[in-house]
Amino acid sequence: MDKEQLAKLIAEKIDAAYKASEHPKKFFITENGRGVVDGGDLYNAVLKDVLGVVTVAVTDIFQALMAASAAPAEKPAEKLAKVSTKK
Repeated sequence: MDKEQLAKLIAEKIDAAYKASEHPKKFFITENGRGVVDGGDLYNAVLKDVLGVVTVAVTDIFQALMAASAAPAEKPAEKLAKVSTKK
């Protein structure tokens, strides 16, 4: 699975989870720190940005995990040799 397919799958799963969960609709915090419902465009823009960042981060995490699992595992003796030579 390449990065684009993985990103698409993760975005679909995040969208499905978002639609299935209950969350505040259009909620924002004012300058004095009070929460106000019906923030409109500001709330939607922040939410879109946050979900975009989460999608990119999760995609990169899964890619790193897939690359690590595809690499041949080191034998314990090789790991010990690397650690002891670094000292």
